[in-house]
Amino acid sequence: MLSGRIRPIETRELTVQAPSIDETRQQVRSEVPEGWDLTDAAATMPKASTMITLNAKMARRDGVEEIEAEDIAALRAKVPEGWQLLSVCEI
Repeated sequence: MLSGRIRPIETRELTVQAPSIDETRQQVRSEVPEGWDLTDAAATMPKASTMITLNAKMARRDGVEEIEAEDIAALRAKVPEGWQLLSVCEI
């Protein structure tokens, strides 16, 4: 018998603008929901502008659940659409 840990795969993108990189970071941090992690951020400053644009990506990291099956093929078949298998152990 095998046990697997699964979690949802969900990502979002966010764009903020502010006059400084610190302010853009603060804005992004305030908009990242509980259970989500910031995975990528790229700052740009358009020509002839004093504003910094921060394009950020975040991914959901909560919602971990356990599933069980007799073998690895059956375990993988139990992973719902939009979820990923994180780990497998023998029980």
